[in-house]
Amino acid sequence: MAATDFIVAIELGSSKITGIAGKKHADGSIQVLALASENSSDFIRKGVIYNLDKTAQSLTSIIKKLESTLKASIGKVYVGIGGQSLRTIRNTEVRHLEEETKISQELIDSIMDSNREVPIIDQEILEVAPQEYKVGINLLADPVGVPSDHIEGRFLNIIARSSVKQNIDKCFKQAGIEIADYIISPLALANAVLTNSEKRSGCMFIDFGADTTTVSVYKNNILRHLAVIPLGGSNITKDICSQQIEEEDAEELKKKYGNAYADKSEEGDDNPTYSLDGKCSIEARVLEDIVEARVNEILANVWNQIVLSGYEDKLLAGAIITGGSANLKNMEEAFSNRTKIEKVRMAKESQLSLKGGMVELKKDGTCNTIIALLGAGKENCHRPERPVKPVQVPLFNENGEDPEEKRKKEKEEAARAAEAARKAEEEEKLRKATCENLIRNAKELKEAGKYKNALSQLSKARDLGVAEALNQIRALEKEIKSLKEANSPIKRLTDLFGKILEE
Repeated sequence: MAATDFIVAIELGSSKITGIAGKKHADGSIQVLALASENSSDFIRKGVIYNLDKTAQSLTSIIKKLESTLKASIGKVYVGIGGQSLRTIRNTEVRHLEEETKISQELIDSIMDSNREVPIIDQEILEVAPQEYKVGINLLADPVGVPSDHIEGRFLNIIARSSVKQNIDKCFKQAGIEIADYIISPLALANAVLTNSEKRSGCMFIDFGADTTTVSVYKNNILRHLAVIPLGGSNITKDICSQQIEEEDAEELKKKYGNAYADKSEEGDDNPTYSLDGKCSIEARVLEDIVEARVNEILANVWNQIVLSGYEDKLLAGAIITGGSANLKNMEEAFSNRTKIEKVRMAKESQLSLKGGMVELKKDGTCNTIIALLGAGKENCHRPERPVKPVQVPLFNENGEDPEEKRKKEKEEAARAAEAARKAEEEEKLRKATCENLIRNAKELKEAGKYKNALSQLSKARDLGVAEALNQIRALEKEIKSLKEANSPIKRLTDLFGKILEE
């Protein structure tokens, strides 16, 4: 019997594009009705689309597979957004009122609208996470109804390069698929995997993917920081390939024998050799060193993002890790050893209630994101007006392609990749230069005795996320705060009274 009430979601991953269809029940549970995927490693890198044509072809194939299983037409789909350029930046909006006024919802909406209109070069604000509102000396989550003549709204804006959404739009339009809505994948995943207690107490949430690792920080049920690191499990695979091993075999060796953390004290003199049916082999210690080195690099970058958030010592619920690349042996131990965080939970499944359906899902963390996107969808995606018959999925035979046309496409792809890399490098240089200017301004303001303005400049510098400047910013903030306290009117009066009493 054909399904007529279902939600469809698409995950654009670096290793595969996945499509899912499912039904939400009144009790909140989800029944998965269909699942389909296509390899995407040739045209999606670091979660970003590089080849529009191949992406559109894969989307068409996935939709046809889902429709064949459902025996129904799909009218629209929900699409997850992630990838390398996704990150958060802080912004503050201030309103000075003419007289003490009761803060209204209209005023809050106006402040939020102003925050949305902040211009960011080549970037787009996808979502906003309000942090708190400063009213007088109080920080409030909901200031509506509180009288004040001054209010300061603090926001965390989730941004990405404008081209990310534009390219997704182009691919779905080319494939003839309507987008119901965009869903920020890391937010949906956190809502599906983290408990309310973990979000409230404070936690770091890490999704180890193929090409990227996504880091989120939560405290008091609010997102405080989000960043995507351009390193993942595929980097480990490529490192193993350096030992003259084919990529497919390297991936299998990683999954079968890879160890994220080996206790050196338990090592003996033996150094066995790992092999795959005689196809290839590698010494155990060589594989161990390769895997550990790359895992340590990824975890060092993860911890750097936690420190940049400013919440590294406030996360009582510890760390929650998920994703396909988190399945490496001893990943929890590696994380604890590198970050000194003792409380680590491996999330192989989401918190969403799944009813028995037509599809058996893996319980190893690899399906968490696509299930989360399905859970975040709201509208029925069925299109009743177009009858669909089960069809054979077309195979795209590249051997029949014109060699000249193929070379032309490859050249264009290489040019696009080079241009994207150049833009990323320019953005990084601009961030560093801006950070240096802000630090320089802060020093000049400090010398002029304008400590509040100096601290504001340093806050903006911190938000740029330049890791090399973090220690300098912290030291300068500490110095300025000390000077500010020493030169405050109250401190000067206290010192004056002290001298008078001594005389």
